[in-house]
Amino acid sequence: MEFSKLTEAVVAFDENRIYTFVDEYLDQGMLANHILKAFRNGMSTLGDRYKREEIFVSDMMFAGEIMRNVMKKLKPILVNEGGPKEVFGKVIIGTVKGDIHDLGKDLVVMILRGNGFEVVDLGVDVPYEKVVEAIKSNPDSRILGLSVLLTSVFQATTMTVEAIKGAGLRDKVKIMVGGGPVTPKVAKETGCDFFGEDAVTGLNYVREVYGVP
Repeated sequence: MEFSKLTEAVVAFDENRIYTFVDEYLDQGMLANHILKAFRNGMSTLGDRYKREEIFVSDMMFAGEIMRNVMKKLKPILVNEGGPKEVFGKVIIGTVKGDIHDLGKDLVVMILRGNGFEVVDLGVDVPYEKVVEAIKSNPDSRILGLSVLLTSVFQATTMTVEAIKGAGLRDKVKIMVGGGPVTPKVAKETGCDFFGEDAVTGLNYVREVYGVP
């Protein structure tokens, strides 16, 4: 079955055609996993375009909303198919304690999910204890992503990393950090492993850690 029309519709942000194609494929008895793969192919292309600054954050957020709507339709069918066949790994992510901004975090979450990664989204203003508990509860996750927009929470970022160390979990996860005021120097000084300049850079790091081409 040829799914390229769906991929092309995703790249074109053609919301109506996307929903039409999904419904048509399901009516024809196509596997939801195959439909999901075609959608992710489109999202991957959008991620590349975003990296080249051909499209903007608002475009990616719009695509993410379409993806959420498609997943609502596919999710119950995927359960019967044994879940998505291409899940490359799991990432825990949240905005650090004291910071309530979520736009950057949500963009990273959307891009990761659109490229085959499961994401545990802890939300914003995340207490250190909640981060530690998430790592304990998700031993199959090898990456923690921290989102920072305020310079005033750099210390909270350090404290989050220290809490992870104190729980004896530091060697269990790679920690990437990103956000407007963050630099490679800040990442190093707060004890993180990687500075994500943007959402696509973060995706590429996650791919590297999980060995995904």
